[in-house]
Order: sequence, then structure tokens, then C-alpha cells
Amino acid sequence: MERGVDPLRIGSLIVPVPVVLAPMAGYTDAAMRLLCRRFGAGLTFTEVTNAQALLHDSRLTFHLLDTFAGERPVAAHLYGADAETLSRAARIVEELGRFDLIDINCGCPVRKIVAKGAGVALMRSPDRVERIVGAVRTAVSLPVTVKTRLGLVTGRERVMDVTAAAEQGGAAAVSVHARYADSRHGGQAEWDVLARVKRARGIPVIGNGGVNEPADVLRMLDATGVDGVMVGRAAVGNPWFFQEACRLLGIPNACSCAATSRREVIGEHLSLLQTLKVEAQRIRRRSRLTVEQATALHFRAHLHRYLAGCPGWRVVRRRLQEMNSTEKIMAAVDAVSG
Repeated sequence: MERGVDPLRIGSLIVPVPVVLAPMAGYTDAAMRLLCRRFGAGLTFTEVTNAQALLHDSRLTFHLLDTFAGERPVAAHLYGADAETLSRAARIVEELGRFDLIDINCGCPVRKIVAKGAGVALMRSPDRVERIVGAVRTAVSLPVTVKTRLGLVTGRERVMDVTAAAEQGGAAAVSVHARYADSRHGGQAEWDVLARVKRARGIPVIGNGGVNEPADVLRMLDATGVDGVMVGRAAVGNPWFFQEACRLLGIPNACSCAATSRREVIGEHLSLLQTLKVEAQRIRRRSRLTVEQATALHFRAHLHRYLAGCPGWRVVRRRLQEMNSTEKIMAAVDAVSG
């Protein structure tokens, strides 16, 4: 099944491919984002970034906002609890000149973030969401968006009020994870609620949750009418997801990645990640790990997804903790694919 599809329009930003990479802590660094863009993702989001830490000039936090040439468009995904902090941080981010929009997190269920009144805790107060969006919108010229969930507790829906507040505050789009915070990433995603949000809002709505394979992109678009689809865990170790989704959507020439084989893509991902680790080690100055070891340790979670299901993967998985160098990782790749 192939079809045409309209571009995703977020304020002044036009995204020809309405399939985007979700922000994921520990995963969506510049290395993963660049590969997903090359395979056709229309837009990518940074990892969750602490707005308060940006104001304190934390070098490691700024490192989360490092980008590679060729990534754009890319969104800076910020979390914070109040309008002033987020607006000041957003201004700093805009001045970096690397980003195409500012995204505000109103959906992260991680305890340490919620305890600060940020993330999904903001859903308790739609008025605060409106104030935050309005303040950030005033502070920057970039489009401002909001990522949220259905609510904090299953059955206690808040998404209609929160997305209305975001729109009233001047958000250019909203992304909605179609699950409650207490469900995390488990259980059935409630696409029927996405459809209701889309009907109610006058700004673009991006659906998230329950997208496990490329065909689900089409199913979500058809079932809910959302303007775009956000892909999270299904893209980890699988940048080809976007290439296939583009093919199904009838979007030609979206893939620009020169690497073709699984081995080549893994090798390129490792190389990009190692470049980031060099900078991270320079910032830290002292570390118990070498750059090589830090790269290998970080990449293990990606490797698990790159190779899962391949013949011989179970044998490699049992030795995953021993892989403390890129050489050992590539040897494991060759053992599985060979």
C-alpha cells in the first residue's frame, strides 16, 4: 500500500516527511539523529534537556545539544517547571543557531523530573502550561511545540485541557503520546483519544505511541487524522524504519544514507558516537573510562536492537557485558551476520 501525504507544517517550518524521531533520553543524541535523518526522518528531537542546567552553564547539558552537519531540521527538547526558566533557556538555545523549533516536555514520567514539578507534572496545571508556552513563544522567534500524554493516571484524562492550553499559549503544534504516565510505554495506545485531540485542535497534532512497524504510520494517520507520526523505540537500532515508512507513504528519495548493509550502518553509528564521546571526555577531563570504552558501553543498548532476531544473536547477547571496545562490537556483528 502506497499513498501520498501532506507535509507537516509547524509554524514557519515545513517538514516534507511527517514521520519524526521522538526524544529519548540516552538514545537520541546527534549520532542516532543524523542516521535517522539520512534514512528519511523528517524531523528529530534532542534528548530531554534540563532548562535550569542550561542557565547554570552546565557544559555536559550543553553537550546534549551538540549537533552534526546535515541533521536539520532538529528540535531542542527542554524540560522545566516554570515560565521564566524555560523562556530564558529557550532564548539561549535559539542563539546557538542549531535548532528549528523549541519543544517543551509535558509528558516525561521519570520520578526525579516529576518531583521538580516538570515533565508530566505540568499536566496538573493547564494554566501553567499556557503561561510557559506563552513566555517561551514571546522569548524566541522559533516555533514552540509541546509534547504531552493522555494524563498522569489511567482513566483520568487531561490531554484535552492541556493541549487546549498549549494552543491558547501560542504553540505551533502538539505531540501526544497516546498513553497515560503510569503506563509508561506499556499497554495499548489509545488512538481514539488522538483522534479526538486532532478534531478539537486548530494546530497540527503529532501522534505517538503504538507505532511498532512502518505500516503503523499509515494506520495511525488513517485512524486518527493526525498531521504527523512520532516514532520512538521502534527506531532504536532500526533507522531503516523511516526509509520503509517513506516508501509506504509514497515519498521518493527521502533516504540519503550512503551506508547500505547492517554492518556499514552500525560502523557509521559507532564512529559518530565516538566523536561525541571525545567531546564528552574533554568536558569531564577525568573519567574512569577511555573514549573507546565509553563508546562501547553506550552503544550496547543500540546493538541489542540492531541485532535482535538475527541468527546467532542469543550467543552474542550472553557476552554483551564483555564488549568494551568497538573492535569487539564489530566482531560480534560479524559473528551474527557471518
